[in-house]
Amino acid sequence: MKPSSAKAKGRSFQQEVRDKILERFKSLEPGDVVSTSMGAGGEDVKLSPAARKLLPIQTECKRIKSAIGIYKWYGQAKAHGPHEPVVFIRADRQPALVILSADTYLDLMKRVSEK
Repeated sequence: MKPSSAKAKGRSFQQEVRDKILERFKSLEPGDVVSTSMGAGGEDVKLSPAARKLLPIQTECKRIKSAIGIYKWYGQAKAHGPHEPVVFIRADRQPALVILSADTYLDLMKRVSEK
């Protein structure tokens, strides 16, 4: 894949994440959630102070061809039953991480911010 094609994929994924955030948090304006230019330092999706108050996160977006076993593990969790699939992972000497769908994560954060 050409570098320009890879950057275009990455840029479109950042914009997708931005759009998902704006979809769920209706009080935010488009300027509150901004996809940064490729190669810019810092977060991939910048949040205004108002957005950060609702969604206290820092973003790094990665659009990759294959996520090794992550989607296989997610599929296994999904096959276990009707509830939301969640995968807990931990590497040696690293903190535990949780993998869940972006939509589920944003919906949870929206519910938390509305309380």
